[in-house]
Amino acid sequence: MDLATARLLLSNEGRALLDALPPYQEGAALRLGEDLRAAGYDAALVAAVLTQSRLRARARRKLGEFADGMLFTPDGLEQATRLELAARHAHRFRAAGLAHVLDLGCGLGADAMALAGLGMAVTAVEADPAVATLAEHNLRHFPSVRVQHARAEDAWPPGPQGSPGSPGRPLGAWLDPARRTPGLTDAAGRTRRTHSLAGLSPSWDFVQQVAADVPATGAKLSPALAHSAIPAGTEATWTSREGEVLECALWWGPLVRTPGRVACVIRDAPGSPDVLVTEADSDGLGPVAAGLPSAGEFLYEPDRAVLRAGLVGALTAATGGAELSHGVGYVVAPTAVVVPFARRYVVTEAMPLQVKTVRAWLRAQGVGRLTIKKRGLDLDADQLRRQLRLDGRGDELTVVLTRAGVRPAFLAVEPV
Repeated sequence: MDLATARLLLSNEGRALLDALPPYQEGAALRLGEDLRAAGYDAALVAAVLTQSRLRARARRKLGEFADGMLFTPDGLEQATRLELAARHAHRFRAAGLAHVLDLGCGLGADAMALAGLGMAVTAVEADPAVATLAEHNLRHFPSVRVQHARAEDAWPPGPQGSPGSPGRPLGAWLDPARRTPGLTDAAGRTRRTHSLAGLSPSWDFVQQVAADVPATGAKLSPALAHSAIPAGTEATWTSREGEVLECALWWGPLVRTPGRVACVIRDAPGSPDVLVTEADSDGLGPVAAGLPSAGEFLYEPDRAVLRAGLVGALTAATGGAELSHGVGYVVAPTAVVVPFARRYVVTEAMPLQVKTVRAWLRAQGVGRLTIKKRGLDLDADQLRRQLRLDGRGDELTVVLTRAGVRPAFLAVEPV
């Protein structure tokens, strides 16, 4: 989005038209646009408000009812922090006794909103002029927030204790570096993501400089963060919900609760506490199984946050089991144990992954459809389905395709 479009949306006409739109429906958007243009509205304004209506509908999953009064860009919404995670970030800053936080690269303002909601002053810095304009709108109800249009590097170092007029106020910093490559888009037109620290903007070196200058610093990074890149003494927390890893947050100084790698699994049941897995819970890499599991043994699949954090050893320790092969994550054990950060299956059959052998076994069992779970193999599941020649008329079976030792394995399983 350019600055002119942002200003168009914030004009009296733009805001009135956006507020008057019906709830967004993909199938009705084209006709609605035609009707608005026929009614005399400028084509650029119609396109802008319909885009906002679509983005607001998408944003409700991340930001709940707050989305209805906000303005977005597609890339900004993709990177915006979910409301529940922003609240967790803000609580960590408040628990450390901070009164003022520099949000360097504030984007559309989700984290600044959460920080201000807990009573902290926020200086929100954003380099993109259109995004900064939208952030100012999104944060308009929070008088303790000041939005500054500038590059994070140009806004650094801050004045004494963060800003003039606030002597002695404990200062913290939050960074959410852009992880997209300008000029490169995917099939949906979204800017391509980068998982490399070298591709961050502001740079990884700048993030570390801020952390050196302001001990209470946090940064939101890609879940693909390499463990070798984690600075000594920091906390790297991978957070997931419903099996999706949402972020990796890195914490310095007084914001650290548990140094090292941490997996945080947000549970769906209302009021249920988060499940935290730390390096102290893990026995390192843990043991590896001697071969294929036996029918009747239990297979455990760790949450993806545990996998990203490299804490599968916590699962082998909790179950007394062994990982099928280092790096695949699947753990086999002879006994059933309730593990809050893993799903449990019972193995009904296990064999080497050989197409002819598997095809014959599936036919003998009357299986016509497969639900395939795959990890640790460079294999096309759809191509395998074609090779197995299932007719779709028999029973459905859940199977795990992975490695047992160094060999590809086929496991038939049932959830328990």
